[in-house]
Amino acid sequence: MFNVLVCDDDAAILNSIKIFLQQEGYNVLTASNGREALEVISQNEIHCLVLDIMMPELDGLSAMLKIREQHNFPIILLSAKSEDTDKITGLSFGADDYVTKPFNPLELMARVKSQIRRYSSLGSMEISKSRLVTRGLALDCEKKQVTVDGEPVHLTAREYMILEYLMQNMGKVLTSSQIYEAVWQEPSFGIEKTVTVHIRNIREKIEINPGEPEYLKVVYGLGYKVEKY
Repeated sequence: MFNVLVCDDDAAILNSIKIFLQQEGYNVLTASNGREALEVISQNEIHCLVLDIMMPELDGLSAMLKIREQHNFPIILLSAKSEDTDKITGLSFGADDYVTKPFNPLELMARVKSQIRRYSSLGSMEISKSRLVTRGLALDCEKKQVTVDGEPVHLTAREYMILEYLMQNMGKVLTSSQIYEAVWQEPSFGIEKTVTVHIRNIREKIEINPGEPEYLKVVYGLGYKVEKY
């Protein structure tokens, strides 16, 4: 059984999400602020986190930054803000998805299912090698681990899948649409910003100087590629 943590300071929303998730067969843990969420995570294996942004004591974005230091399970942000800049900020902080309040509970359930399915089957894409290497960048497809010069790199589940896809196609330029459809497994439409944010996050983690990347290159006007050395 998968464990889903729901964190929201609104008790009505918290209980509503809990009921829907339990009806779908998930084991649901709850927290009312970021500090409580961190405590729950330290004591339980979490497979997906539904996290509100605006909360007392420790807000969702601050909590997510701390979580991403050690964990790569999917995080779905909840927010009353619907501006693109807010969504991009959430994604850049490490979120895998973003749902605007008020939301349809059935849509949220579908997103949770989708995230858990992808997280639990990161190796579902065809893999020709169990270990992909280019200079100091190495990706172990079986262990789902990434290292740079022997040092572990902590990626989110989505970031890992993007990097794995790029490294499976080292030397090839892949468009944002190709990356999105391979990783998200759904049609791409107006997704350039989403892919760009994730690419930027990956580069911040694997490159010594993200401004002059050694591994993950932007081919302007075309897409992205991981250099094959």
